[in-house]
Amino acid sequence: MSVGILGSYSSRFGKLENTSIYDLIVEAGRGAIADAGIAAKEIDGIWMGNFSAGAFNNQEHIAAWGVEIDPALLYKPCTRAEVACASGSAAVRGARLAIGAGEARFVLVIGVEKMTMLDREGVTHALAMASYWPEEGSKGLTFPGLFGMWSKAYREHYGYTDEQMDLWQAMVHAKNRDNATHNELAHMYTKPSSLEFALHVSEKNPLVADPLKLTDCSLVSDGAAAMVLGPIEDVKALKDHTVEITSQTLVTDHMQSGKRDLWHNVAGRMAIESAYDKAGITASDVDCAEVHDCFTINELLSYEAMGLCAEGDGGRLIERGGVVQPDGSCPVNLSGGLIGKGHPVGATGVSMHVYVARQLEGRPLGLGAKNPEVGVVMNVGGSNVSNFASVLKRVK
Repeated sequence: MSVGILGSYSSRFGKLENTSIYDLIVEAGRGAIADAGIAAKEIDGIWMGNFSAGAFNNQEHIAAWGVEIDPALLYKPCTRAEVACASGSAAVRGARLAIGAGEARFVLVIGVEKMTMLDREGVTHALAMASYWPEEGSKGLTFPGLFGMWSKAYREHYGYTDEQMDLWQAMVHAKNRDNATHNELAHMYTKPSSLEFALHVSEKNPLVADPLKLTDCSLVSDGAAAMVLGPIEDVKALKDHTVEITSQTLVTDHMQSGKRDLWHNVAGRMAIESAYDKAGITASDVDCAEVHDCFTINELLSYEAMGLCAEGDGGRLIERGGVVQPDGSCPVNLSGGLIGKGHPVGATGVSMHVYVARQLEGRPLGLGAKNPEVGVVMNVGGSNVSNFASVLKRVK
């Protein structure tokens, strides 16, 4: 069953010093319900995406806080989805399945993470628990280290020079950071960057995990996003500009990096192709996308998984200009992406759906695509282990 998006909301992303995870849940939930234009009592349940409130905030069982959004939600079912950085998309999936099964009519989906209460070592450890701990996290392998392995494998497989890769990855950074300066909710809204800065190692742009520099890495952020979903016909009856989540696919690869070829995201391509097939579209039909640029190499891999170019041509695609740029045929990460908008990991998947839906509704948060009708979300958990792909369409 296709579901429609009746309402959506995103908080500001960033280091929100005076805002707790409890505040973020309430803000996002109330914002989405208000945008939906229905009473809270019509919500039949809450699905919440959150990676690790236990590690970041000493609070497990976080979904139960959903009942504090409105008194009418007391005694409604609330459940949490955890799939690392794709936890938000897992919550969307759970809500869609509940609606499709007839267990719920209108569902509130929330993605949330409050990360900045921990210092750098604490954040690094919390995130490393999403790797294969016995062989990766416990051995000191961080996520910059894991995606540094992807970048090395990519350049070695295709024979690209370090200079080529540095340029292409810097171009991803510069594009997304520039996009973020047009999005007042973005972590880096007031902090522009440049291609020249991203190209070179410097005191302010150190090497984090060879060959990745600081500018190749996404942000440690706080934030929340939310949507109200319902059966598409019910949403169309209530809303003039309707967007449906036409399809969504999850494909899971080996957790251990050593069992995979790190020069292409096989599971990500499978997820995208399945989502396209279910939606009856091809890559040429996609008008905009939000993809998982946790590290700049991953945006290049995402172009290839989406079929915007052949495998190995992701760097050449961004270097040619057009296509993925704001004025291109399929602008990617108009929000600023994880590098510019921010990456509160449990919120990211829901946020991606919110930003694409707003594009298709004609009320973008930040830069707008050219009259888009079809949008894609590509959200991954771990080092491209859990791969979610969603196709959204404007239907009314």
